[in-house]
Amino acid sequence: MFYRPEDGHGLPHNPFNAIVTPRPIGWISTRSADGVNNLAPYSFFNAVAYTPPQVMFASTSSKPDQAGTKDSVANIEATGVFCVNVVSYALRDAMNASSAALPKDVDEFTHAGLEVADCKTIACARVAAAPAALECKLTQIVTLPGEANKVVFGEVTGVHLRDDCLKEGTFDVTTFQPLARLGYRDYSVVRDLFPLTRPGE
Repeated sequence: MFYRPEDGHGLPHNPFNAIVTPRPIGWISTRSADGVNNLAPYSFFNAVAYTPPQVMFASTSSKPDQAGTKDSVANIEATGVFCVNVVSYALRDAMNASSAALPKDVDEFTHAGLEVADCKTIACARVAAAPAALECKLTQIVTLPGEANKVVFGEVTGVHLRDDCLKEGTFDVTTFQPLARLGYRDYSVVRDLFPLTRPGE
């Protein structure tokens, strides 16, 4: 099968989301200029640089109560900071609950029944139970072609690691089993690891 995106694919569901998988989930917490906490998952997310550590996530839709974007991006534009919370398998239901399209004055932490912790380097909330969290300051927002497509880049200013996830000096992902987004309504969980040594190492 071959198709050009502008011509459509003719399938019941868009296959593009199922092709680029698995995708890590950036559970983005922000705080509005009025002090309302916001939390939402984004699977167009990744780390993009080591030194200094930098991350990105993309928002691809808008809400009726925001001007051409979503709460996360609007809050970051207003405050210049955000926090990336890592989603463990145990937090899957809370993550899903926080994806609901709620009014901008609703706190998703409360809606999802999550305990809030304060960030240390930025004025933002984070998920207390998350195995890791990255405090970030905004570096740039890039507007992409299409309706409401924006990519947010941030530099990491603080890193939280849950102590029980540190094993023999490494951040052990098998302890918390990170969630990953697949296509459609499907997710995956990381439980099995295997090493590969690069040539020349």
